[in-house]
Amino acid sequence: MLRKITGALVVAIGLISLHAPAASASPDVEVAAVRTLTYNASGAAEFKAAVDQGAQIWNSSVVNVRLVSTTSSSANIRVVADDGWPRAQTTSLGNGRVWMGRQATDQGYNAIRIAAHELGHILGQPDRKPGPCTSLMSGSSAGVSCTNPYPNAREKSEVEAAFSTAKLGVNAEWAYEFVD
Repeated sequence: MLRKITGALVVAIGLISLHAPAASASPDVEVAAVRTLTYNASGAAEFKAAVDQGAQIWNSSVVNVRLVSTTSSSANIRVVADDGWPRAQTTSLGNGRVWMGRQATDQGYNAIRIAAHELGHILGQPDRKPGPCTSLMSGSSAGVSCTNPYPNAREKSEVEAAFSTAKLGVNAEWAYEFVD
């Protein structure tokens, strides 16, 4: 009787090992790495801290892209201060230049909101004017009293989608200038 049980166990274990999937060190679905963009705010003058905070806000709001400060002249994003109105000029998704214009802060607009808004353009976001204060990309149309520097669910979702697609190698060439 013991021989029959032992024999049955050997056969059963052999059958299980034939049908069991092989263990794999890597998952079936390959997860692409987070896209890292560098920004150089050394020319942002008095707005450097606001730019750093704007970048941190995007970093805490999305996972497919990360903004990292650098002093390299080959940064993806160059941020400078000037006396005009804030604006951004993109050369492609995740690349371009931001001007932190003093005209808006002189009128009372919040520098951190401006920085996050302009970085939003570099991340592929259009202006959404007029719009409520809950929309970061409503920009100045939300009024001077609006200090909300956080993207809303739609804005976050669109950036996630844009950089998810970009990680797959789909990166349409485009260039825009946003004058806020």
